[in-house]
Amino acid sequence: MNPVKIGIIGGSGLYKMEALEGVKEVVIDTPFGAPSDAFIVGTLDGTSVAFLARHGRNHHLLPAELPFQANIYAMKSLGVEYLISASAVGSLKAEVKPLDMVLPDQFIDRTKDRPSTFFGEGIVAHITFDHPTCPALSAVVAESIQSLDLPDVTLHQGGTYVCMEGPAFSTKAESELYRSWGASVIGMTNLQEAKLAREAEIAYTTLALATDYDCWHPDHDSVTVEMIIGNLHHNAENAQKVIRSAVQRLASNPPESMAHTALKYAILTDLDKVPAATKTKLALILQKYL
Repeated sequence: MNPVKIGIIGGSGLYKMEALEGVKEVVIDTPFGAPSDAFIVGTLDGTSVAFLARHGRNHHLLPAELPFQANIYAMKSLGVEYLISASAVGSLKAEVKPLDMVLPDQFIDRTKDRPSTFFGEGIVAHITFDHPTCPALSAVVAESIQSLDLPDVTLHQGGTYVCMEGPAFSTKAESELYRSWGASVIGMTNLQEAKLAREAEIAYTTLALATDYDCWHPDHDSVTVEMIIGNLHHNAENAQKVIRSAVQRLASNPPESMAHTALKYAILTDLDKVPAATKTKLALILQKYL
């Protein structure tokens, strides 16, 4: 199979891409186990795309159960260079209303003991992560959102995503704490993806789709499950339009990304001293440097 340079991870509510043509399921095994589901590989307007349902197509995986390493390693094995991660989030700011889209440029980690690196077992690497999402890829997605003029949607460029452990949502005290930190949105999945994508030298951005105001908002008690599910579906429809537009832009003018050389100065271990088993396990990621 030819390399697929653009990957999409779909979060809650986004379990498939309706516009994909010529689709086939690709089952990938990795040194880190099986990904969340089979990959759906097809074309969007003639451009090859790989889609993965983050929680599985039947939404059977908790955030803490996600095989983050396997998901990103599998994307790398397909040839992915640009990865757009669509994610349902709660809003921590009044100006970020439900149905709005946020392109976060920072993360705060509130998770516990989740694997978020490919390294160890005889090899040490420290990626730079001051800018955890790719500015160039985020700009492409921003242009796509702005070009579509989606009703009821405001784009917020930049902001901080709090990645919480879950699966329960925040207490009100926690929600107010995160607001006091200046955070914009809260979710349960994207930080590990961002770290691993950087280690895999994949440009990564989060398309955060607001479904509700979390529990801090004075109108929180009037929010119903039906309202949130409705927002999930509406967000999924909008996300597919944005992704389709972004794929067209990436296909015609793929931007340069610092992520594509993230390991150039990050590996501290002499590769000649790395155990053979570890070299084999990470061959896909280390191949440029071996």
